[in-house]
Amino acid sequence: MHIVPTQCPICGDELRVTRLRCDGCGTALEGAFALGRWQKLTSEQLAFAEVFLKRRGKIKDVEDELGISYPTVVARLNEVIAALGYEPAPAAEASSVPADLAARRREILDRLAAGEITAAQAAQELRAL
Repeated sequence: MHIVPTQCPICGDELRVTRLRCDGCGTALEGAFALGRWQKLTSEQLAFAEVFLKRRGKIKDVEDELGISYPTVVARLNEVIAALGYEPAPAAEASSVPADLAARRREILDRLAAGEITAAQAAQELRAL
């Protein structure tokens, strides 16, 4: 079975479900049925939201499971929030400054441990925080 598309592949407008059918008895309903907010997410956004919920919103756990950095988790979360029709909170409201600072430090140290940057580059980036 296919996932219900939410956008017209020709013009990009929103698609509506107009017919529902029961496989058990063959009954069909016709009309204009709105899709819920969650059906508007892309498969990638839905997969992220599932991990986020499974990890109870603990960003560090989401980072670990998906192998992505704190800023990437926040960016993907903001994409999901926007796709659901809400306004993402401004960065200052989304998290406290100390938690954000700790996450940026952790990201720099993770990049250093992965060999993506040198110790000198890491030290420079940490001082810039």
